[in-house]
Amino acid sequence: MKTPENTGDHSANTPPATGLAGWIDQRLPVISAFRAEYVDFRLPRNLNWLWNFGAILTVVLVLMLATGIFLAMNYTATDAGAFLSVEAIDRQLAGGWLLRAMHMTGANLFLAALYIHLFRGLYYGSYKAPREILWLTGLILLVMVMATAFAGYMLPWGQMSYWGADVITKAVGAVPVIGGTLEHIMTDSDHLGDVFLHRFFVLHFLMAFLVVAVVGLHVTAVHISGSNNPLGIEPKTKKDTLTFHPYYTTKDLVGLIIFALIFTALMFFWPNLLAEPANYAPADPMHTPADIEPEWYFLPFYGLLQSVPSKFGGLLAAAGSIAVLFFLPWLDRSPIRSARFRPLCRVGLLGLVVAFVLLAVAGKHHAEGVWMIVARLAGLYYFGYFLVLLPLAARMEKTRPLPSSIAAAEGDA
Repeated sequence: MKTPENTGDHSANTPPATGLAGWIDQRLPVISAFRAEYVDFRLPRNLNWLWNFGAILTVVLVLMLATGIFLAMNYTATDAGAFLSVEAIDRQLAGGWLLRAMHMTGANLFLAALYIHLFRGLYYGSYKAPREILWLTGLILLVMVMATAFAGYMLPWGQMSYWGADVITKAVGAVPVIGGTLEHIMTDSDHLGDVFLHRFFVLHFLMAFLVVAVVGLHVTAVHISGSNNPLGIEPKTKKDTLTFHPYYTTKDLVGLIIFALIFTALMFFWPNLLAEPANYAPADPMHTPADIEPEWYFLPFYGLLQSVPSKFGGLLAAAGSIAVLFFLPWLDRSPIRSARFRPLCRVGLLGLVVAFVLLAVAGKHHAEGVWMIVARLAGLYYFGYFLVLLPLAARMEKTRPLPSSIAAAEGDA
């Protein structure tokens, strides 16, 4: 939090390192820098449980990288060997089933935590000045994680992997002018096989480490602009803030323990809740599954894709649902950040969540019959919220008065 009122000389809070640590820090000040940014760093005192998801995402990302490296050592990126190598990991490699279960569960819960993290930003207006770069780097991470997850879903080369890839490559091929070239880059052939798998294996592996790099930028942006808070007002004095340690380290630890309990329960007791049964059968180009559908975290976009009559139009709608978020800092011109003080925005955001869920359910039902109508209405509301409701609300909405400070809002003026 880079404001004179709530920062100060960090060395005044924590004594300087001595001995070997002090000798190293005098020549390469990594220890003092860590203390300044992760021990004495001051955050608003009113952060709630939704702020735990930043730490949760960091820990799960590390877990995904660690398990992914070991899985990659035993994976064969060929049409004939991919499914068999995954089976060998599960059945023959010592502890392989556990590594893969951790990786699969981690992928699902990482996307779930990321969606909650995104919702928090929408609800509390974390995209507003001076945090536009923080918001944009977060959205870049979202796109990168989705690309990584899609590439990873292809790698087991089961029935759903193969036919999911078939749907996406055909949708990409429908793009005017450049579609054929893009599809050829993805497949390098007239069918999905060795080249496609090898390229997506490299993409999955490379993107995972690029995500780490962008996470570094995202965290840097947090430390430069400071963290938003549920009230959406900036800290004015030191009384409005708390040091990251021990207050938020212990809070994050509690959140991580609860998350770990959910993680292990899903992994050991309900493993098939997050898995697609059809993907336990090897890819068969001659047999189309009765229901081709992506993982649950792609279902809202799949619903949008299917709600538009043309393949290219559906692809535009699905891509546009993410692209519109990049313009949010300029679409919403209200000076009030938090939806707590914006009644119209709060109701509209609730409708946005309902629309997102309905799109997912419609995608699950392949947007057929009544679900086609539901998907189209939900899609219209989704885009209407960002392109119509938010710009109008900034001019017409009667907002509630803001408290004078964070401390005053908690009765500690």
